[in-house]
Amino acid sequence: MLQGARRTITNFPVAYLGRSRTRSIGFLSCCLIRRLQFPRLLLLGVTCHAVVCSLWRPGLAGSASLLHLHSNKSNPEQGYCEREVRLASSLDFWTLSSENLIAVLPIDPVKENYVRKVKNCVFSIAFPTPFKSRVHLVAVSKFGIWADQLGDGRAHLIGIYMNRNGDGRAVLRSSVREFLCSEAMYYLRIPTSRAASLVVSDDAVWRDQFYNGNVVKERGAVVLRVAKSWFRIGSLEILAHYGELDLLRMLLDFIIQEHFPSIDVKEPNRYLDFFSTVVSETAQLIALWMSVGFAHGVCNTDNFSLLSITIDYGPFGFMEAYNPDFVPNTSDDERRYKIGNQANIGMFNLNKLLQALNPLLDPRQKQLAAQILEGYPILYDTRFRELFKAKLGLLGKSKGDDDLIAFLLHLMEKTEADFTMTFRQLSEITQSQLQELSIPQQFWALKMISKHKLFPAWVSQYLLRLKSNMNDSDSERRKRMTTVNPRYVLKNWMVESAVQKAERNDFSEVHLLQQVLRRPFQKHSAAETAGYSSPTPSWAKDLRVSCSS
Repeated sequence: MLQGARRTITNFPVAYLGRSRTRSIGFLSCCLIRRLQFPRLLLLGVTCHAVVCSLWRPGLAGSASLLHLHSNKSNPEQGYCEREVRLASSLDFWTLSSENLIAVLPIDPVKENYVRKVKNCVFSIAFPTPFKSRVHLVAVSKFGIWADQLGDGRAHLIGIYMNRNGDGRAVLRSSVREFLCSEAMYYLRIPTSRAASLVVSDDAVWRDQFYNGNVVKERGAVVLRVAKSWFRIGSLEILAHYGELDLLRMLLDFIIQEHFPSIDVKEPNRYLDFFSTVVSETAQLIALWMSVGFAHGVCNTDNFSLLSITIDYGPFGFMEAYNPDFVPNTSDDERRYKIGNQANIGMFNLNKLLQALNPLLDPRQKQLAAQILEGYPILYDTRFRELFKAKLGLLGKSKGDDDLIAFLLHLMEKTEADFTMTFRQLSEITQSQLQELSIPQQFWALKMISKHKLFPAWVSQYLLRLKSNMNDSDSERRKRMTTVNPRYVLKNWMVESAVQKAERNDFSEVHLLQQVLRRPFQKHSAAETAGYSSPTPSWAKDLRVSCSS
């Protein structure tokens, strides 16, 4: 894609970008580069904006910047548009250095069309050759009901057939949401896909956001996703459902060999070991979601990664007022995917995975696999307890820890206390302030919960429990807690504010959120000014998102 990065970006072959949705790629340390011609139908509008952020790479922080791409000519018959950008003249304006760009987006300079390994390379210069469309075959148990084979509605390979006769185009609104949230989750230390770039087109996209007949024109956009793999539970369900067992076995062996190095692909119990690993990692992932108040919104089996990473950011939401019944997705009429039910949905989806594996298991292995699945609730509860004990700064073990956590969550629910800021402010307040029940004004979330008549009782139990933290000072407790309780998460009102500005070509708040969410545990002056650690503004109380979001 991006070429000539040393000084000038020329011949930018992005003709496919304007009308495609989200191109998914798997990140490999050594990419096999081959040039492919994108479908001629997929043409870009006259201008676009590209917000480029760091690619996922161990130990790479990278930088983000906004790059304005100026069109100088296009050739629809050849299926491409040329783009010319004077990178050097853009650097000062966008505060981007060429060194950072090259480090973040290594480019293969060779234009010849042959397969080769290029270390860490993601982008290539030459124009691609024609190819046939490819689709990631996947099925889905959708809202608990078998929905058979689907085209990909959002994450797609080149030239994929779209789901439900869709046009395969994303809008700026949903793209900004995914771009920001996947990065936010990464810096919250939660396994996730990453967002490598956001490209915004002036092409018109018509969408009925809430499926109520109100169709409006929106701007198109593309998010470039990066992950080690895009295989989901649904990738296996479809093969098992249609009895393609040889292909199922072949795919499973490939996944194990590529992504589960601790499992011997020649081991007779390899599928059992694979299932055990996925069960354990899924339990840990959902517990991590809960620890930051994250509701995925649409936990169908095609949205559950076999690598137990968070994928497919659509109608997600970070819980504001604590509510176990929180449902960010207005399309979820039955509240199936409410935040308090995510652990149960995890077990439901793992059961669907087991059903897909069963044809490859012998009777003994089937029995053992069922026992592994039965152990899922214990794995989840254990990890949930560990995470919430850390959020409260508790060391060691105590029989009353579960009750202490449940007591606090009960008070938060009854007072509608902010989930994120309650734990964060517990990280910042001193024990003496708690003991005196003198909550400073800046701790607005704690002041809210302190109105409950049982708050003093909880404080007494909490302070008593903290005394069992042997050789632990109050300053050490607070320091420890601030490393696990974020001050900033991507609440829907924040991203809505950024989207509204981006619709007017003002990406300043998108950039601000990028900067803030990269360090969610540290206080940020601009974030404080923007109110990101303040109560939800009144205008945002009734914000809604849907599967179109």
